[in-house]
Amino acid sequence: MKEVPKKERPVFRNTNITELSNYRMPPSAIVSILHRISGAGMFLMLPFLLYLFQLSLLSESTFMQFKGVLEHPVAKILVLGLSWAYLHHFCAGVRHLFMDNHFALDKDGSRMTAKSVLIVSLLLTVAVGLKLFGVF
Repeated sequence: MKEVPKKERPVFRNTNITELSNYRMPPSAIVSILHRISGAGMFLMLPFLLYLFQLSLLSESTFMQFKGVLEHPVAKILVLGLSWAYLHHFCAGVRHLFMDNHFALDKDGSRMTAKSVLIVSLLLTVAVGLKLFGVF
């Protein structure tokens, strides 16, 4: 009887933190990791944002003071970062809802939706940044 040759199977290893620069993650993994990071960042910033919202509603003078603080470029960059977190989290969440309904579960569909999430969230963040810095 003839013996069937075994196929060479890929070897998957656990990666160490020092090996991450050599490891190439697929776009869906990048979107998933960024989805978690953006969600955690928004969750951790929520008490601070609620405090600032409360201060802005106290009186007209505190609102003007708050508005003055947001004119500083560093504050605008922080707001832009939070905007990216929200927009990316939203776009990735919509992607996950599509995947929960069994759309784009194959490799090509998953790659395409992951790339579209990255592109759309970055384009929306650029639009928010342009508005925030007074370009239009």
